[in-house]
Amino acid sequence: MLLVGCLIPVAYLLGTFPSAGLVARTQGHDILHEGSGNPGAANTFRVLGWKAGLVVLLLDLGKGAAAAGAGMALDGHRGAFILGVAAVVGHIFPVTRHFKGGRGVATAAGVMAVVFPLETAGLAVVWFAIARGLGKASVASVVGAVAFPAIVALRDGSTLDLAVTGGLAALVVIRHLANLRRLIRGEEPNLGHEDDDGSVAA
Repeated sequence: MLLVGCLIPVAYLLGTFPSAGLVARTQGHDILHEGSGNPGAANTFRVLGWKAGLVVLLLDLGKGAAAAGAGMALDGHRGAFILGVAAVVGHIFPVTRHFKGGRGVATAAGVMAVVFPLETAGLAVVWFAIARGLGKASVASVVGAVAFPAIVALRDGSTLDLAVTGGLAALVVIRHLANLRRLIRGEEPNLGHEDDDGSVAA
């Protein structure tokens, strides 16, 4: 437990790794000032296309999975949650970028993939179906976030499992409030990428 505690700052700093910013920069873009301005996989996909978006997705998933995996090896579920949540917080509130980060969905999914691999795989399929069907990554992310603690509860998860999955779900939903408001107004962009003429391609 002591070693896990010492690794919290390391996990947080891992979470601050600017996946989207670096990938976009290699293509001459500043992801913070394009699309929705969110440094995440969905906005990268929308602005730069699916290949760049997939790279960012895998990197962000990896941040959460690496932190949770280290915690799991040291202290089981408790360690996985402690270091995994630290990475998610680092992604959402990076000290390196004035605490303005991404939504945390992919990084949180990486954490859950370590602790609940089967449930995460199932919800990943649901996420893809919703995102593809509606063209709205935000809707898919909110549905997945809310469903996760419900699934854990149905599986008789521990109090710790429910507290962490519920807390992460609440954080993801809060981070998507602006998206949900745009959705209500009919202004939420589709999950596509912008062509040279500024239109959005599916």
